[in-house]
Amino acid sequence: MSDLDIEAQIPALRRFARSLARNVDDADELVQDTLLQALSRWRQLRKPGSVRAWLFQILFNLHRTSARSRQRDRARFVDEDGPDRPDPSGDQTQAIHLDDALMALSRLPPDQRIALQLVAVEDLTYEEVARVTEVPIGTVMSRLSRARERLRAELEGSNVTTFRRLK
Repeated sequence: MSDLDIEAQIPALRRFARSLARNVDDADELVQDTLLQALSRWRQLRKPGSVRAWLFQILFNLHRTSARSRQRDRARFVDEDGPDRPDPSGDQTQAIHLDDALMALSRLPPDQRIALQLVAVEDLTYEEVARVTEVPIGTVMSRLSRARERLRAELEGSNVTTFRRLK
């Protein structure tokens, strides 16, 4: 186990923190707090191979216990610099669909959005997500099912993009 094991997880931690905090600066602070806590509790890691899930659990617990984070969770997500977001500059239609998908994702209830991101984006197993969020695996599966169904319904209904009129 080395510092490289933790360092390799930073981009994924930043993505997850951004989805929770919905603000780049707050997300970076959350990741920094996560890394500090992980390094200070390095000896508490039970299984050397579970660094990824352990770091996500620390980050999620820090977010959950912070009253400020819960208030920020209600704010609209603004991706200021977007390094984790694909560059849609070549195809405007693709950019519109990407924005629709991101907006639909941001409107999901937090428990569904978190479960979906940890499985679909961060590639954690259902068991790891259950450990991170401290809920049974069946609950994770239910949240994923509801999140996917809600996204599917919303995106199928958003085939036509409306533009607002500027004066």
